[in-house]
Amino acid sequence: MPSTLILRLPDSAQHDAEWLVVDETGMPAGSRQSGTLASVQAAARGLRIVALVPATQILLAEPELPPGSGTKLLRAVPFALEEQLTEDIDQLHFAIGRRKAGGAVAVAVVARTVMQAWTGRLSEAGITAAAMYADMALMPDNPGHTVLWLEADRLAVRRPGGLPCMIEIAPVTEALVFGGVIADPAADAEAEPKAPENALLYLTREDWTRVQAEVEGLMERFESLRIQLLPDGPLPWLGRELASADAVNLLQGDFAVADEYAGQWRRWRTAAVLAGVLLGTHVAAQALQIRQANKETAALDAEIAQVFSATMPAEAPQNPRRQMQSRLDRIRKASAGPQYFLHGIQALSAGMAGLQQTSIDALSFREQTLDMKITAANVETLSKLSQAVARQGLACDIQSSTPVPTGVEAHMQIRAAAAGAKR
Repeated sequence: MPSTLILRLPDSAQHDAEWLVVDETGMPAGSRQSGTLASVQAAARGLRIVALVPATQILLAEPELPPGSGTKLLRAVPFALEEQLTEDIDQLHFAIGRRKAGGAVAVAVVARTVMQAWTGRLSEAGITAAAMYADMALMPDNPGHTVLWLEADRLAVRRPGGLPCMIEIAPVTEALVFGGVIADPAADAEAEPKAPENALLYLTREDWTRVQAEVEGLMERFESLRIQLLPDGPLPWLGRELASADAVNLLQGDFAVADEYAGQWRRWRTAAVLAGVLLGTHVAAQALQIRQANKETAALDAEIAQVFSATMPAEAPQNPRRQMQSRLDRIRKASAGPQYFLHGIQALSAGMAGLQQTSIDALSFREQTLDMKITAANVETLSKLSQAVARQGLACDIQSSTPVPTGVEAHMQIRAAAAGAKR
């Protein structure tokens, strides 16, 4: 890998960017610098540029995807991640990495508007990046330790063999508890105790001065905790992993970088002509299948119209798919943000961790409220669940309970503490 300029974009355009040149081994070839994006162009002349962007706006995942590549594989990603996505998939940008030995494929998801803002800022400054990664994606993977990276109020966590995740919670103790790195002292006494972890904490001298007293008070809650200071900031540390990291390049699809070797078209003209002939043959062979597919499409359109009439009888079917999508968009805009749903699910999961003979029979989410039907061994179990959820900062109400042969069947609601109960 030739010398590379690693450019780290700030959280907003009002803050300075920082950059560092590294050699082919990832070692610094100069000192870290900071300034406006306009000042990067001169420093990057003749160098390959890799942009690092804030991971707080990126979802990293490794779903199991069917065999295939390119467009076929990309179409399968939204369905594999549907439980983790709350936004319209048309508003999201999906980037795919390498397939691992077990079949999982590295995927990065970010809002298209965010990608447009990042690439727009680079373009305005005359900068063309060869690749763009989430900054936490370059965190090293340590087989024997959980790697922690603290920067201001952001805590990135990477367990051995796993993907890094970013937590924006202060103070550090709460972030470590939320990330499952240390045990929650408020957890149910009946829950199985969490085994202490071996961890490495990377942070700058300034951040260490700020959190030293708090972190030293947490030492006994780890099997071992080693502090690694970053005197020159995180860029030299992240740069060492540039050559070996299996990070997902966000510059794909509509945001892909133009091929710098397009001028060598003549060398490949003959092969391109042959490929065109093969493509024409393939298209002709698919003609019969397309004709059959059109017939099936007509049948499906009829079924869609029937479902539409049953679902929205008061509305005339003109374009059923677009009309139903419009109705769903209005429902999404009227509902609460995804943070309420995720917080509620996390609190419910933590509350049920130590409960026996307890199951969720039905679950729905509307207006910041998780509405569920639960079967438990007894009313005391329901009370424990309510108390555990309350410790997560949410309100949990038992709306009704009915004795059943297996115990008690109850209607419960989990909601934000400020939100009123729904009937």
